[in-house]
Amino acid sequence: MPPLGSAKKNMLMKHHSFQPPETLYLSDVSTSFPLERHSNDNCRLSDYRRLKTKILDLHDKRYTGSNMHGAHKDNMAARKQLVDLMFKRFDADNNGQIDASELSQVIKQEGLSKDVSECTLFDLLKYNDVNDDEHLTKEEFYTAFDVYLLTLPDDQKVSITTVTVGQSAVLTCAITGEGRPPILWKRNHQYLNSLNLEDINDFGDDGSLYITKVTTTHMANYTCHADGYEKLFQTHTLQVNVPPVIRVYPESQAREPGVTASLRCHAEGIPSPQLAWLKNGMDIATKLSKQLTLQANGSEVHISNVHFEDTGAYTCIAKNEAGVDEDISSLFVEDSARKTCLGIGNMFYVFYEDGIKVIQPVACEIQRHIKPSEKLLALQEEVCPTSPGEEVQRCVWSSAVNIKDKFIYVTQPTLDRVLIVDIQSQKAVQTVSTDPYPVKLHYDKSHDQVWLLSWGDMEKNFPTLQVINQASGRISHHTVHTQPVGRRFDRVDDFFIPASSLIINHIRFGLILHRNEPVLHKIDLETTSYVKNISLREYNCIPKSVAYTHLGGYYFVNCRPDSTGATQPQLILDSVTDSVISQNRDITGTPYVSPDGHYLVTVDDGDGLMRIQIISERGEIQEPFDIHTNLHLSDLAFQRSFTEVHQYNVFGSSGRQTDALFVELSTGKVKMIKSLKEATKSFQWPWSSKNRVMVGSELFGQYLMTPSRESLFILDGRLNKLNCEITDVLKGNVVVWVGES
Repeated sequence: MPPLGSAKKNMLMKHHSFQPPETLYLSDVSTSFPLERHSNDNCRLSDYRRLKTKILDLHDKRYTGSNMHGAHKDNMAARKQLVDLMFKRFDADNNGQIDASELSQVIKQEGLSKDVSECTLFDLLKYNDVNDDEHLTKEEFYTAFDVYLLTLPDDQKVSITTVTVGQSAVLTCAITGEGRPPILWKRNHQYLNSLNLEDINDFGDDGSLYITKVTTTHMANYTCHADGYEKLFQTHTLQVNVPPVIRVYPESQAREPGVTASLRCHAEGIPSPQLAWLKNGMDIATKLSKQLTLQANGSEVHISNVHFEDTGAYTCIAKNEAGVDEDISSLFVEDSARKTCLGIGNMFYVFYEDGIKVIQPVACEIQRHIKPSEKLLALQEEVCPTSPGEEVQRCVWSSAVNIKDKFIYVTQPTLDRVLIVDIQSQKAVQTVSTDPYPVKLHYDKSHDQVWLLSWGDMEKNFPTLQVINQASGRISHHTVHTQPVGRRFDRVDDFFIPASSLIINHIRFGLILHRNEPVLHKIDLETTSYVKNISLREYNCIPKSVAYTHLGGYYFVNCRPDSTGATQPQLILDSVTDSVISQNRDITGTPYVSPDGHYLVTVDDGDGLMRIQIISERGEIQEPFDIHTNLHLSDLAFQRSFTEVHQYNVFGSSGRQTDALFVELSTGKVKMIKSLKEATKSFQWPWSSKNRVMVGSELFGQYLMTPSRESLFILDGRLNKLNCEITDVLKGNVVVWVGES
């Protein structure tokens, strides 16, 4: 039975002047059953509910067809039909009301003695005679047996609400009816009312759902129903729009007459923004010619053979339903144009056995070589001090991150430290002591923190998590330990923090993975403290790796093979409710999500499959399309399409073979880039499963870098081909791109 509604609760304490006969006897049975109605209140509410259930079941068995038996339990129409039949039988004089004498007649006819609970049919008058007139009307009878005449107009069964990110949303349930029980809300089959969520915790007196400060994670289908009446439900589709955020490249450039100039624009938003260009405030569409063209669906202005009159401010404007944004790219055409300064940006930093190489990818030039013996700026420490017993001074690196194009933090696992490289001076400037064997770094831009996983020893016996705060500050840095989860440091296997993007610049929570535990530990990045456990035990899933999309707020969890070697499908976890929604169809393997959140690419080496799923701008995860590959992909990098607006391509490196894979995600078109030599062997790269990385060059970059055992290969992402090889770079498997600061 559903919980009593508020109207019913108010009447529970009512006492009536009516007193039924003290003792009644059934005449048609050999043994007399006392049916007295005690003047004290011995009939408890829980017993009263049981009695009503018993009466319903009795009448159901006796008076409904066998094909309908039990239907009243979860079907409101069947319940109403049964209660109507009962009312007709109870109302002997057919005057539309039931009184005490009619109840005593029913007790006699049906053989309903008082059961062990002290409750009798007379308690219907005690609990449900709302107006104290010693009669039960049909409405009061309906209330007694939980028949609510709930209605939901057909045209309101599905309701669509669209809000702009940052606003609040109110979803109102259209189910109505006299004495309607409380309204319950679900998101992805998970009840919300009892979760006490930070942003969805107000359900209003009328049962409305309030969401404060909507984000793209809130987009989803929400359903409401009256408590106890799940069959009658309303679906609310919450759509979240995001105003455009725009970037242009370059912000400024100088060109000599006769050369080619290109100005590119990238915008993100929901719905996908429309792009337009102005030159000095005038619509460029009227000026298009063979010399001046729009490419890549209008996201690029291409000017061949530039003239002096092409000088100007080119404004890119992005518009959608939620708003507008614009940015200016300036072009100067001058006789002796100052060569657009390469400066310190747009470089790959490669960390390898013989130090650090800084490489300009266009012409494949080595701009700087920081040797292992080079001393830190104004300090006596060396970049890679010689280890005892070593004849040759060698560097060992495992992971590196770019800090706002100001610094690079890189782990030196055998030295128990992080080295900080200053990008402006291209020099190593500081070391930060860590726990033994630091192996993995992640830069959380929204809190300016570097998260650091150390193993303790090569066997990973004493793993810890540490944080370096104010990472982009020019200060002396140190690490702080995170709060141990369950007071245990020694189980941390990995951690995952979602990346920020153009339209998502604040990340609140991360996840910690523990060795051999079917659970994810949620951490608050602001306080670096443990929040809660999310159990995966029901799915027998020990998490191995995780990816995330902000569109609907879903984590995709890759499970480790079980003891028999069988692999479970990925799990889809709702970050709003912290609950597993379902398995991701039959998809197994390592998940990667594109920077805009629209593509989930899963690599499964066991099956030789790359599986691509589109995530719509309403957060719907679509059916996969498959690409068969035997490359044993080690790493993936996403690159913005040069031919389509709002699209991404993906490049994959092979851990065992000499080819790289290019896939156009919008079409599934595949190309192999060949002859990239052999990767560093897995056993020679103990620090991660990625023994050959693939590193792109951010939003507007054209180039990617992937190493072999002794070389570096720079790929041209615009032409999908090899640009060049740089030889004599041993184990250059830690690579960072530095853009224009």
